[in-house]
Parts: sequence; structure tokens; C-alpha cells
Amino acid sequence: MMAWRAVALLLLAAVAANGEEIRPLQKLIDATPAGGELRLEPGVYAGPVVVTLPILIDGAGKATVDSGGKGSVFVLETNGAQLRGLTLRGSGENHDTLDAGVQIRGDHNVVEDNVIEDCLFGVDLAQSDDNIVRNNRIRSKDLELGIRGDAIRLWYSQRNQILGNQIENARDMVVWYSGDNRIIGNRVRGSRYALHFMYAKRNEVEENDYRDNMVGIFLMYSDDVEIRRNRIVGAQGATGMGVGFKESSGVVLEENEIIYCAKGIYLDISPYETDRANRFERNQLAYNGVGVLFHSQWRGNLFANNDFVDNFTQVAVRGGGHAMAHTWKGNYWDDYQGFDRDGDGGGDLPHKAFAYSDRMWMDKPAAAFFRASPVFEVLDFLDRLAPFIDPLQILEDPSPRFEPRGF
Repeated sequence: MMAWRAVALLLLAAVAANGEEIRPLQKLIDATPAGGELRLEPGVYAGPVVVTLPILIDGAGKATVDSGGKGSVFVLETNGAQLRGLTLRGSGENHDTLDAGVQIRGDHNVVEDNVIEDCLFGVDLAQSDDNIVRNNRIRSKDLELGIRGDAIRLWYSQRNQILGNQIENARDMVVWYSGDNRIIGNRVRGSRYALHFMYAKRNEVEENDYRDNMVGIFLMYSDDVEIRRNRIVGAQGATGMGVGFKESSGVVLEENEIIYCAKGIYLDISPYETDRANRFERNQLAYNGVGVLFHSQWRGNLFANNDFVDNFTQVAVRGGGHAMAHTWKGNYWDDYQGFDRDGDGGGDLPHKAFAYSDRMWMDKPAAAFFRASPVFEVLDFLDRLAPFIDPLQILEDPSPRFEPRGF
């Protein structure tokens, strides 16, 4: 009688709460030789599983692996494995063990065309090089923003390619101590940091679409990153910013659209190495609360051929400083008050920006709450009409463009 009860319990354990039959998967993986292919029949399979040989596992979009709330669904402890066409769900919720849809602990693996849902972390790469994470759809668990896991996390990992993934409602995509990675064509929505670099150098970020996240891209102590042709929209809130810098040097920011963010570009002691300028060229900064905000009076950045369009404040410097020690040239300013009488496309006079009543919230950031209020606007009008004291010059662009580049 006891034996039959044990058998019955085992059978019950193979059926999910929703009545789905759950098939064992680890034995199928263990039975697949190196270089072999495991093509799963449609259905639900039991995780967590560990892959230790270079094999292909293909679900053809019809196989689900459910970890039942335990650990990571897949752990790749090998080089050269491939996961394709699977739905991965139900990881654990432990941040210490980085419970994920896929943990990669090897090189030259490919994770592509999978759906990763209800997993704390999406794809976690640690000390893993030359992997490809491509065309996956990733969502974290339904938790508060700060305690969700990261959609994709790179830790001491080099030369990986993160391509064309669609991410919603995760925490961050983070790159720690990792270099020479390519992050291209991804779409991120509803997260905290769409992309966050920490001590990560020489990475490429191109043609991503980051929308409605708290922060688009943030670089902390990360040099020589190249950021091109990305679209960053709607990074709002008290900490919202399109692209932020903290002590980062030699960064290239070209041909990006940074639109409707609380702060378009935010710079804090950057470039840290003042002989290695950050270059901002041919970007469009439009409809932001502040186009470019400097945390303090600093020096050494180049702003050339950018479009500044309908930002509430084009450029601001906290602490009562100015931005005269940066290089400004050939930018389009929609508040330029000059002419182009010779028709050469350039303004006849330099563009000079001054701070009037804006100095109040630049000195005391909490006062920004009152920006655009009637009282503040009257003060600003009177200050421009008959300045109580000499206005502070923020910047000078000696060769402004008369027309925007547009996109």
C-alpha cells in the first residue's frame, strides 16, 4: 500500500497546478552527445536543468521549460551550446544566487529566439566571452521595480553580442567590468536603467530603442564607449535622464535622438581625464526639461552640430557655474536670436546663452519645482527686461547653424 502511495505522489509531482503534464528534461539533455541536437516535442518540461556539453536544444517555439519557482531554468556550464525557440519560465526569486532564465558560464554559446518570462533575471553572463544573446523576449517577475532582476547582466564578460532583444518590465540591463561587447538593436520598455555601464570600457551601443524607462543609458567610470543612432524617449521623473555620465572619459555620442526626458544629457565630473574629451556630435535633443545639465562647472567636452529644439532649458549648470570651458560649435539653437544674411547656413553672430531667473533653481535644485509657475515666469520676464544684476553667461557657440539638421 505504501509503495502505491509513493508512486501516486510521483505522478502528481509530474503535473503542474494548472493541469499541464510536465516531462523530465535533464535525462534527455544528459543523453545527447556533444555536438548533438535535442529537438523537443511540443509540451512542458521540468527545470532547472544544467547543460555541460556543446549541444543544440530547439523547442521550435512550442516547448516550455518550467522551473517551478526554483533556481535558474537553464545553466550553461559549457562552451558552444545553443538554446533556441524555447519558453523559459518560473525561476526562483533569490538575488544572491541570480536566479535566471539562463545562466551562461562559458564561451561561444548562443541563446536566441526564446521567450523568458516570470524569471527574476533574464540572461546572466558571468566570466563568459564571445556569446550571442539574440532576438529574445524577456520580462522579469511581477515585482516592484527595485527588486526585479536584470533583463541581461554581463559580469567580467568580453566580446559578447546582445542583439535585437525585446525587454519589458525588468530592472536594468547592466554591464559590469566588461569590454568590447556590442549592444545593438534592442528595445527596452518600462524598466529602470535601459542600459547601465559600471567600470566597462570600449563597448558599442547602436540603434537601440529605449522608451519610458527611468534612465536611458548611464555610464559610471566607463571610458571609450561608442553610442550611435539610438532613440531614447520619455525618461521622466525626478531622476529621469536620457544619457548620464559619472566620471567617464573618451565617450562618443553621435546621431542619437534624445527626446522628452527630464534631462537629455547629464554630466558629473566627465570627462574625468580632462585630456580625453567626450564628443557629442549630430545628436537631436528635443522637448527635454533640460537639454544638457552639468552637475557642476567642469571642462573638456565637445558639442558640435547638435540640434537643440524646444528644450525647456537648453543648457544648465548646477551650483551657479557656467559651461564656457567646453567647446560648442556648429550647433542649432532654436532660441538663437540672429540672422543668416549671407545665406551660408550659419548664424551671422555667435549664440550666447545667459541664465536669468533660472539661476535660482540651478543654485537650489528644489526650486525647480516652481519652474513655469506664473510667479517664476514674471520674475524671469522682469529679469530679462531690466536685470537686477548682470545675467550669468552659460555658454557661447561662435558658429551656430541657422537650420536644424533634422532626422
